Amino acid sequence: MITLKFHGHACFQLICNHVSLVFDPFLTGNPKATITPDEISCNYLLTSHGHDDHLGDTIGIAVRTGATVITTAEIAKLCNEQGCATHAMHIGGKHTFDFGYVRITPAFHGSGVLGGHACGFIVNFFGKTIYFAGDTGIFGDMSLLGRLENIDYALLPIGDNYTMGPSDAAEAANLLRTANVVPMHYDTWPIIAQDPTAFKKDVEERFKIPVHIVNPGEEITLH
Repeated sequence: MITLKFHGHACFQLICNHVSLVFDPFLTGNPKATITPDEISCNYLLTSHGHDDHLGDTIGIAVRTGATVITTAEIAKLCNEQGCATHAMHIGGKHTFDFGYVRITPAFHGSGVLGGHACGFIVNFFGKTIYFAGDTGIFGDMSLLGRLENIDYALLPIGDNYTMGPSDAAEAANLLRTANVVPMHYDTWPIIAQDPTAFKKDVEERFKIPVHIVNPGEEITLH
């Protein structure tokens, strides 16, 4: 059984048996967080870029738990200098791990570090394929990602202003040919306030793709 937990903003945790990985562990200072960094136990941390609301508690959790940080080369260097175990990758790269594999995808956003790039992740986790888009606008090559991978769940930002808004995210879901969508990166602050139920209605009516609204602190089982 594979569980997807939402810790608020863009922080998700995938768990299966003894293996756990966490995306973008922004917990300290996250008004929607329902867990503290000290309560996180994981084997891997996947960090999409260097902005505070995504890099977040990556270094502290990695140092405390010994978890490996999987990220772009520039973020990996930053984390490694702080004593973290890291596995550096970059856009277009793919690597096998004990849970499956990770593919690094483009994300159209600032990197938060000098010379770097923001990214997303496609993770094959014990046979389920999860696309964590990271902070990004919509881009046409999402259709290519949908051809390269059979995406079971797409975790897509809908907050607008800094990322895609709901209408663009709906179009992204269609480009990706994903089987399911989970919205993220909304309602953390007023500037990214959105109605996820309206997003769900739009995607399900227009594209017949199920949307799962997961509130902070909740979890779903991936089928």
